[in-house]
Amino acid sequence: MKITVDCSNERLDKYLTEKLDKSRSQVQKIIKNGNVLKNGKSLNNNYLVNYGDELDVILQENELSYIKPFDIPLNIVYEDEYLLVINKQSGLVVHPAPGHVSDTLVNALVNKFKLSNHNIRPGIVHRIDKDTSGLLLVAKTDEIHDALALMIKNKEVERIYYALVEGVIKHDTGTIDAPIGRDSKNRQKMAVTDINGKNAITHFRVLKRFNNNTLVECKLETGRTHQIRVHFNYIGYPIVGDPVYGKRGNNDSFGQYLHSKSIRFVHPITKEDLYFESELPIEFKEKMDSFN
Repeated sequence: MKITVDCSNERLDKYLTEKLDKSRSQVQKIIKNGNVLKNGKSLNNNYLVNYGDELDVILQENELSYIKPFDIPLNIVYEDEYLLVINKQSGLVVHPAPGHVSDTLVNALVNKFKLSNHNIRPGIVHRIDKDTSGLLLVAKTDEIHDALALMIKNKEVERIYYALVEGVIKHDTGTIDAPIGRDSKNRQKMAVTDINGKNAITHFRVLKRFNNNTLVECKLETGRTHQIRVHFNYIGYPIVGDPVYGKRGNNDSFGQYLHSKSIRFVHPITKEDLYFESELPIEFKEKMDSFN
């Protein structure tokens, strides 16, 4: 598989650990076996990746994720011969990972469609978290997968999220510009950090204020892991119900109240301007009603 590097000055093994959803030791073994190459030459663990590097990662058959088809109901907002737009329900993991091998969105997708052949995450151009609901782009062909990934990288796909946060935000609009990387104390979490952080920018607009909460519209300029959740926790307004970054003792069976509300982009083949919007889940609406 080919990977285009989206950061600079990070060790190869650390970078691929996140990209491949594997353990550090598994990644180091792949590198040690000479299966990570740049311009045909194998690299070592200490190599510092550079923005724009084209890496060839050779995964053995037993290293690939075998995707077992599984019948899970899907809310398909749009479909053509090239791509899909899915309205994902909260609680559904996007792609197979430890603990979720067959009950993911990817398992449901391969049960119904032929997808782009990206071994670990077939069809998945960008991700949203398990407990985040809403719109997600899916590619049916390698050509479209690469085209959409490049459009996202070039900020040509507009993604709007709605988030319900703890506390009352006084400013009507704002921008959170703070780098995000792995939490040095907990590798399962992300954090705002200058040590290994990547550029991360979230723009927001207040939609409604409650007595102790705020509904905000978020526009992503970058797409880092857990970006909105980390950014709002960083400024003191964590997402309601967030089990990782949220207020202690205030977890919710629904998960975090974060919804991928709309997507706008120009179709890479037909050049049609496409816009899709999804309703907030009923649980999200009921939570807001409970604040009134």
